[in-house]
Amino acid sequence: MNALGRHVIAELYGCGFDVLNDVKRVEEIMVRSALEAGAEIREVAFHKFSPQGVSGVVVISESHLAIHTWPELGYAAVDVFTCGDTVDPWDATNYLAKEFGAKYMTAKETKRGVMVEEFAESQAVNL
Repeated sequence: MNALGRHVIAELYGCGFDVLNDVKRVEEIMVRSALEAGAEIREVAFHKFSPQGVSGVVVISESHLAIHTWPELGYAAVDVFTCGDTVDPWDATNYLAKEFGAKYMTAKETKRGVMVEEFAESQAVNL
């Protein structure tokens, strides 16, 4: 299958309230997961919600990592999208599960930009 990228969507359960509610710690873990996977970081943006929760994104040359946390539920929704062959999204995903102390994780990978042969050989145009 000829795909432009790989997109891992992960659900992390049983994470600690304190880590999921600490915007600086969440940012640090997300950035380190990108680096551990071999990605090149371009931009970082994180936001702390009141009374709890953090959302953020790490933009990488190869695509992005994003997170939304619900500390009161011990839950984090994570997606790791990488293009090319140099960065494995599972390396970042597994690092995140470990560092957030997830007791349980469900995850699936979707191929993105699967090129149909007739489109791969010609230029795409807007219709």
